Order: sequence, then C-alpha cells, then structure tokens
Amino acid sequence: MKKFVVIAATCALLGSATAALAAGDATAGRAKSATCAACHNADGNSTNPEYPKLAGQGADYLFKQLQEYQNGTRANAIMLGMSAALSEQDMQDLAAFYASQTITRAAADPELAPPGKAIFLGGNLSSGVSACIACHGPAGAGNPAAKFPSLAAQHAQYTEAQLKAFRSMERANDAGQMMRNIAARMTDAEIKAVASYIQGLQ
Repeated sequence: MKKFVVIAATCALLGSATAALAAGDATAGRAKSATCAACHNADGNSTNPEYPKLAGQGADYLFKQLQEYQNGTRANAIMLGMSAALSEQDMQDLAAFYASQTITRAAADPELAPPGKAIFLGGNLSSGVSACIACHGPAGAGNPAAKFPSLAAQHAQYTEAQLKAFRSMERANDAGQMMRNIAARMTDAEIKAVASYIQGLQ
C-alpha cells in the first residue's frame, strides 16, 4: 500500500508540472492524417494489433510521442520517417484530431483477464510490481495532464510489445524511468495477462 501511495503521489506531481495543453486544430489534423490511415485507419482505430489505436488518446501524450519519434528519443524506423517532415503545428493538429475520435472497444481473453486484473489493480507485492491504476486509473483512462496514456481497449499485442520494450530498455521515453522500472519486474506471463485485461477495459 505504501508503494502505491508513493507512485500515485509521483504521478500527481508530474501531472501538476506538465499541465500545458497542446493547441491543435482537430479539423486541420483530420486533413493531415491521410498518410497515417494506412496503419492507424481513418478514425485512429487500427485493425492491425501491431499498431496502436490512437482514437481517444490524450492530445498531449500523442504530441509528445510524435516529437520523440521525430527527435529519436523514441526509436521506431517507420515513425521516424512519418514524423520527419512534420512541423510542431502539424503534430499538435494530428494529436487534437485523434484525441477527438472515439476508440473502438474490444474483449479480453477470459482466461487471462483475472490474473491481468489482479496486476492492474493491485500489482505484485512479492516482486515489487506497482499497480497500473496508480498512474492510469482504475478504468485505464490515463492522466492527460501528466501525459500518461489512456490504456483502455488498446490492442493486447501492442501493449505487450511496449511493456517488453520498456523491460529491455529498448523503449526509454518514460518520465523518471517509471515504466522501465515496473516492467523490469514483470514476467512474460504477467505482461501477457495485464495486456489482455487492458484490451477488455471499457
């Protein structure tokens, strides 16, 4: 419980320190999103589980990710190319557009959902894995002010891949190394289960 309180307090502090909102134009973003649709679909609800759903995601979080793809902080060859020519306004507009869309819901694997729920809500005290709700909330809605992403209904395959990337340090754009520290303590089975539970969150 003490660890949960510390994590939650850290999340709140980060949120208050990063409250600036992206000034994007969703209408302009829709027009600029045509090339994004090949992977993320026109409304940001990708059908390929390797690519994230962007619909309904926090605009500030999306803007941050685009900036970090562009400057190489978040490594991804495809997104480096896609973001290379984007201006700051382009990124704000795209972020505003996808944030304005509604994410499509999905279902969790019924066998994986119970252990995934246990990790999401309570973590793993024996191994030091923090509960996901500390920063992402009980419904997986995230914390927009802190640029912590919404997780609910995200593809399980994508979430699993990102947790493993944090664990291996391949992905390193998390504030204060929070996600890397958590994922480092997670087993493959825990990652798969929590990713499936997240996919089913409504």
